Amino acid sequence: MNARGFYTLFWKELLRFYKVMLQTVIAPVITTLLYLLVFSHALGRHVVVYGQIEYTAFLIPGLVMMTIIQNAFANTSSSLIQSKVAGNIVFMLLAPLSYLELYLAFVCAAMVRGLTVGLGVYLCALPFVSLPIHSLAAVILFALVGSALLATLGMIAGIWAEKFDQLAGFQNFVVMPLIFLSGVFYSIHSLPEIWQVASRFNPFFYMIDGFRYGFFGVSDIDPRISIAAVAIFLAILIVFTVGLLRRGYRLRN
Repeated sequence: MNARGFYTLFWKELLRFYKVMLQTVIAPVITTLLYLLVFSHALGRHVVVYGQIEYTAFLIPGLVMMTIIQNAFANTSSSLIQSKVAGNIVFMLLAPLSYLELYLAFVCAAMVRGLTVGLGVYLCALPFVSLPIHSLAAVILFALVGSALLATLGMIAGIWAEKFDQLAGFQNFVVMPLIFLSGVFYSIHSLPEIWQVASRFNPFFYMIDGFRYGFFGVSDIDPRISIAAVAIFLAILIVFTVGLLRRGYRLRN
């Protein structure tokens, strides 16, 4: 393994979002807190989830995970499309890095950004809501796997897109609907039966449900099934992404 090359690219990706932290970290935290403010004010006194959990407390883990995966996706996808449009993607392709090392550097940096923003949302919300932690291991595991999955999906989007509007279309018509239909704002048990079944085909649902289990110890589905589903989906995306990098799909033009 080319440790120096991996670290250099990883550090470059960290600096890329660190230099514009107001846009990449602070702004997403504020946006997510606005979601929390609006939904908790509108529904906080009227909705109790799982028979005992206040809606505001229920909402926070979903919003934290939503923030993690959104920013992990944004980091890899925006980095690749910017490099392709600017024409400097060639310098990364010519570097003595294997395709797996290239993949890992991008994904690890995206995970750092996603987890940083998610932690910021959690810490800002904590003084206002009592939020227990049932299983810290589950919280960390689902946060890591979820951020890795969306960072990988962001790489796929960045490789596929040739213009910024294509990337925006991928995010608006694929990623955002899957996030909003994954149970961030509700338990799927409140849905009609047909939509409960449909939700089980959404991989984002398993991330958010398992992450929420780490806080409350209750979930819509067995967390072991959730982590297995997310891990399988991540493995498929890793193989597919490394294959795209090896072929140079839309990168070696």
